[in-house]
Amino acid sequence: MKFPALFPSGLLPGATALLFLSSAHSSAKQGHGEDPSIVRVFFFAGQSNMVGSDSKARDVSRFPRYLGLDKAQPGIRFSYCIGRQNKMRSEGWTDLQPVNGVIGPELSFARKVSGATRSPIAVIKCAAGGTHLGGDWNPDDPMGFKMYPLARKLVESSLAELTRSKIRYRIEGFMWHQGENDMFNEAYMANYGKNLKNFIARWRADLELPRLRFYLGELCTKTIWGMDLRPRMYAISQGQKEVARTDPLVDYVPTSHVGVEIGNPVGLHYHYGTLGQLQHGENYADAYLRSIGKLPRAKRTLPKWPYEKGEKVSLFVLAGHRNMEGERAFVEDLEKMDGRSGLLVDDPTIAYKYSLGGGYEISEGWEPFGIPDFYGTFGPELSFVHALKAEGKTNLAVAKYTHSGSQIIDWTPEGSIAKDRHLYPGFISFVKQSVAELKAKGNGVELAGIFYHVGENDMSFHPYRRDAAKRIGDMIAQSRRDLGMPGLKWYVSQQTPTDVERLNKLDVMSEVGKLAQSDSFTVQVKAVDLPPQEKRLVIRADGTVALGERIARAYLVKK
Repeated sequence: MKFPALFPSGLLPGATALLFLSSAHSSAKQGHGEDPSIVRVFFFAGQSNMVGSDSKARDVSRFPRYLGLDKAQPGIRFSYCIGRQNKMRSEGWTDLQPVNGVIGPELSFARKVSGATRSPIAVIKCAAGGTHLGGDWNPDDPMGFKMYPLARKLVESSLAELTRSKIRYRIEGFMWHQGENDMFNEAYMANYGKNLKNFIARWRADLELPRLRFYLGELCTKTIWGMDLRPRMYAISQGQKEVARTDPLVDYVPTSHVGVEIGNPVGLHYHYGTLGQLQHGENYADAYLRSIGKLPRAKRTLPKWPYEKGEKVSLFVLAGHRNMEGERAFVEDLEKMDGRSGLLVDDPTIAYKYSLGGGYEISEGWEPFGIPDFYGTFGPELSFVHALKAEGKTNLAVAKYTHSGSQIIDWTPEGSIAKDRHLYPGFISFVKQSVAELKAKGNGVELAGIFYHVGENDMSFHPYRRDAAKRIGDMIAQSRRDLGMPGLKWYVSQQTPTDVERLNKLDVMSEVGKLAQSDSFTVQVKAVDLPPQEKRLVIRADGTVALGERIARAYLVKK
């Protein structure tokens, strides 16, 4: 089935469709078209983390930002073939909705894109867990579940149905999340970039869309595979990134910072789960909207510089992983907490800058202290600062640097084999730049300390838990050398580590305590009395507020 490529960003197939194109062609030249009568079509394809494995539609109500996505979205068209042996098929177009009680990234993607563009959306999805690009998805020699011809047939039949219904449409993008299974085959792993390039080229050729844009979802490094199979995950990521570097119509979409399902017995998992899938889809939406110049961003600007020229400013640097970022601390839950309403209000008397999610969300210079729009979440910095101010601390500035998908090894001076996951150089640069910018404003700067919350995933994986204290010590020592501050204070906070018999043989709390005892400028903060939490590793809004207060208390005692 051949389709004429009628304009650069997409296609409208068949001779019948030509009767309905007079207004579509001109509107497509700028901004991917603004004619609200043209349906924007997106393909979603890949393996289990594209399917939505281990997510549950019934859990959507737990995540306030995404309420309603467990229900059908009338007016958003959906055509799908999902699964391996026992495939679930829409058999034509239906309303976008969870399939078999599972949440896929297309749900949050479509809601955000349709809201930002005011355009009708259609999604064609073909995905199956445990499938390979080198085999199942190979367009030249499909094996196993023969996903490429299956997906192509689904695309062709779905588009043909739109044409028969005289619906004008334009194909806008191809969302791809796959690669974990290729890392178990040496040939597939080594040739992932080459195979992906061929995969993209074949889709463009078969659809006669030479400018079809692809969005490659990053493999999630927060999962157990991101730890115990770090070199293999890295190899796949390098293949993906090389394709994105060399093809201007391919975007690499970060996803390692999003939520991940909490598994048993140690908390680590292989899949995003419900929250992660909802954020996963939002990331695709951000990438697409950015590519067409329509990504909304709320401006958070300081009305005036909050410090007088010559005044000394105390800079507090907060850093860490899942709970310092605030993975499951939702603003809506904070709103329900008695006596915490003050934490919700921006404070223009404090300058604030941040890099969240490993650089996924970066402040535009210094902003008023408060809550940026980062999946509707917040971190312990809110209650931390509130506690400091309650004790009369003034002239504060806050800089926050986090990556929810990192492990402690990423923060060490030497890093790991996964070079592009190395956070230490960027972190030190971030601190230096923050100090320099405050000085450039005419203020003296006291670096009051670095407040680092220990990596949660590390506590659930034996080799990482074993090396945690040493790695933290290496990071602290090198940071003092690199910043030229031998007396720089570090406040290292720890929540209760994963409680599993085989892991408890490693008393990581005591090991970090020994580190602090041997160094008068390092303070261990034992945050072991946080409110009871329902999940391992991650804490919700009440625990996040309590964590900030514990850290502040440690600072006020030791300063």
